[in-house]
Amino acid sequence: MRKGLGLIFGAACAFGATWPAMASEAVTPAAVIKSYGDLAEAMYGDALAGGEALRAAVRELLDEPSPRTLGAARIAWKAARNVYVPTEGFRFGNKVVDDWEGKVNAWPVDEGLIDYVDVKTYGENKEDNPLFSANVIAKRKLQLGSEQINTSKIDKKLLRKLHQALEVEANVATGYHAIEFLLWGQGLNGPGPGAGNRQATDYDTGKCTNGNCDRRRAYLRAATDLLVDDLAEITAAWKQGGAARTELTGKGADGGLTAILTGLGSLSYGELAGERIKLGVVLHDPEEAHDCFSDNTQNAHYYDQVGMMAIWNGRYLRSDGKFVSGPSMADLARQKSPEAAKRLDDAMAASLGKLQQVKTTADSGEMAYHTMLAAGNDAGNKMLLDASESIVAQARAVQGVVAALNLKIELEESKGLAKLEKEKTK
Repeated sequence: MRKGLGLIFGAACAFGATWPAMASEAVTPAAVIKSYGDLAEAMYGDALAGGEALRAAVRELLDEPSPRTLGAARIAWKAARNVYVPTEGFRFGNKVVDDWEGKVNAWPVDEGLIDYVDVKTYGENKEDNPLFSANVIAKRKLQLGSEQINTSKIDKKLLRKLHQALEVEANVATGYHAIEFLLWGQGLNGPGPGAGNRQATDYDTGKCTNGNCDRRRAYLRAATDLLVDDLAEITAAWKQGGAARTELTGKGADGGLTAILTGLGSLSYGELAGERIKLGVVLHDPEEAHDCFSDNTQNAHYYDQVGMMAIWNGRYLRSDGKFVSGPSMADLARQKSPEAAKRLDDAMAASLGKLQQVKTTADSGEMAYHTMLAAGNDAGNKMLLDASESIVAQARAVQGVVAALNLKIELEESKGLAKLEKEKTK
């Protein structure tokens, strides 16, 4: 397992490498689209390997609950997370990915659905979510609207039924963030430093803390098994003849290029710059940190960016050491409009630099990401807003490439920021 994790960390580091420009002779849209599909297959394949390594670490934790095995499972989660996040650049332009993605990456999380919480900080009720504090791990029956369901057996089938139940997005029962909560517990430090502090004995039936250790064990096992199942599904979808690859090629040249640029533009603009960074600063809410239980948010943002750069440049180093590359969107853009391509190159490099600053500051312990969000923390707020503004400029540069290629895209906006703006006008 440790060897596998090392490969995953190595692959993650490789995202930040600066690759030499490829020759841009006779680059065709068809070649770019095929290369993009090859990258998706390779990157999701690495995410699957990360999920499998995480599952192995979780099984070791359940076999022998201890601070050591819990720590190893947390390391495996971060490794798996950091190698999955770069695939988010395939979202927004590919329906197969968008229909699937919520199973593994839904956020934010009303964690009281899953397990015990600190009521003083979490609360007991939430107007728009009857399952806000349901705590399925502690209950053998649960009311889902007009239906009462038997939850005596916690398995993959139950978790599927609970995930985003009652059409409430925050009812997150599966995926990375459900597992993150189960490994770390709540983040109870407010704007102060520190991640969640769940004890290994929460999984020890002989020395059980906080009750229901057998059911918590069943939940964690089912959740990690589901994560691997889901990652295997999307990896297969990007293989030749798979659903995602077939959908992409079926769009034709302009449709395929539009899908690629929509993913890069929307992840930049509405999602990363808006929903994940600026909204948290505006609200000054530590729970708006994307990986809030584990204090891994700075890495999630950074690897989103390096993943977009890998897709733009058509270059990726797999966890097995093999290099995947081919004709890229950047190559095609340089043929059509070197100026537009350079603007996006420069914008991406600038965004990477801003996110690197955030990552280095948080990873070093100088200032945690959720501390950067705090009201009155002018230095932290500015660091994040500078990153957000740079990524917005990146999205505008994507639109410049779109125009140069005579295409049209519609950028996804931040739902959270749009909601705040709407409330201001009332």
